Amino acid sequence: MGLPSKKRTPRSRDDRRSHHALKKIVTKKCEKCGEPTLPHRACATCGTYKGKQTVNVEKRILRKTKKTKKIS
Repeated sequence: MGLPSKKRTPRSRDDRRSHHALKKIVTKKCEKCGEPTLPHRACATCGTYKGKQTVNVEKRILRKTKKTKKIS
């Protein structure tokens, strides 16, 4: 079985792990309600995307409550 012939230095070890750091999550403000949202996605609180209503939030909440009632 192959074994390393030389010890890996801390510098080369850290260079190998340089891309393991966590990246900051980028958010933007919703144009309508001002809540932070992920870019290129509809707002979770008001359901708008690029100034247009795309998701019916009330309908989504009702569906979620019905689902939880069926489970319990």
